[in-house]
Amino acid sequence: MSNISPLAYVSPEAKLGNNVTISAFAYIDRNVEIGDNCVISPHVSILSGARIGKNNRILDGSIISATPQDFRWKGEDSFVEIGENNTIREHVIINRSIHAGKATRIGSNSFIMAQTHIGHDSVIGSYVVLGNAVKIAGSCKIGDFCILSSNALVHENCEVGQWVLVKGGCRVNNNVPPFTVMAHNPIEYYGVNAYVLRKGKKSESVIDDIAKCYRHVYQTATSPFNALLRIESDVEKSDERDMIVDFIRNHDYKIAALPPEVIEEYKD
Repeated sequence: MSNISPLAYVSPEAKLGNNVTISAFAYIDRNVEIGDNCVISPHVSILSGARIGKNNRILDGSIISATPQDFRWKGEDSFVEIGENNTIREHVIINRSIHAGKATRIGSNSFIMAQTHIGHDSVIGSYVVLGNAVKIAGSCKIGDFCILSSNALVHENCEVGQWVLVKGGCRVNNNVPPFTVMAHNPIEYYGVNAYVLRKGKKSESVIDDIAKCYRHVYQTATSPFNALLRIESDVEKSDERDMIVDFIRNHDYKIAALPPEVIEEYKD
């Protein structure tokens, strides 16, 4: 049994789970699925293509599965898929995919603060915090356990690895490898995300090895290619070391916040 305000509009084609609350002036479109125990606040619009799991709370004025802001989209049916136990605060906009049958995806147990925008085909992991007015462009990927502070910007096609902290107002214009802190504009490497890693039960020796990896990448003025060779010979093999090496290698060594000397070398 669900609690639906008589002042809300719910399409007869929408599929609602048990114990769903839909407040006054909410709009639930056709081709929408909402899981058990979700709470939909006033003036929320959940549009065609939304697939929302259990125990999500979506606050006033948010728009889920908004049509893509991309000239390549020609009206194809596509989706936004949201996991479980997320809080989506006021006036958040999440665009659906520009590709037929594909989806923009949000994981589970995340907290998305007010006025955040998530572009088409982006993938947001689980246990992610997006601060107020974070802007994520199309086809981006944000890894699990990331924190993007207020007003951070992520450019199209960029990936942010797991356990990353991006400080407020930072403009992410390239791929950010895991376990790092990024800050300022232009973006700069600010260190290892040690505080959050400790909260995640990572040992001090693991954190030290992560820091050693990034000294090679960001503090020796060598190329990323040479930095990875040094890491593999200097840092003991571990899951975390391999995550760093694989991320940089799999992105063709294109990572954010490289030292100026290395950027100049690439220009040559």
